[in-house]
Amino acid sequence: GITPPMQASPIELIITQTWDGQVLPKTSQFLWTLQLDSDHLIIRVSGPFFGDPSSPSTEPGPTPALWEHEVAELFIAGPGQQYLEIELGPHGHHLLIALDGVRSPVQDLLPMVYEAHIDGDRWTGLARVSRALIPKGPHRIGAFAIHGSGVHRRYLSMTRLPGETPDFHQLEHLQPIALPE
Repeated sequence: GITPPMQASPIELIITQTWDGQVLPKTSQFLWTLQLDSDHLIIRVSGPFFGDPSSPSTEPGPTPALWEHEVAELFIAGPGQQYLEIELGPHGHHLLIALDGVRSPVQDLLPMVYEAHIDGDRWTGLARVSRALIPKGPHRIGAFAIHGSGVHRRYLSMTRLPGETPDFHQLEHLQPIALPE
């Protein structure tokens, strides 16, 4: 028979701090794994479940303004200003946005396959995003998470971000990553 090509090892990203560099305890960290198959980027995320703010009032699926809820986010940029914003929620809601320029969406509520499971104080999500949506490389990436309400709202990031307030859309601070083409 034909042997399928070897799959590259999954890429792991860990959110270990708040956006401004405060170290998180291990129980508050998020783990992302990214793997490519022939047609999709397969994304797994696991992290703490806070239940704050409450789940969106809509059915699970594509959800506008998901960033206002409890969410984990992945940004994948090409060499220019094109990037993909992937938002995954613990209740099965998701948001996939293609942008060309900072906060300049060109396509919103894009389709993807996504499922999430809450198990006590942890949740996991599994998403499949079409490779056709990912900007051409070389790639830069950022992984983030948001939870809490009001003064207790927390913004987490895999790398420290500059500024007075959290801003995940700083493309120049995304980290170089080798996604197989």
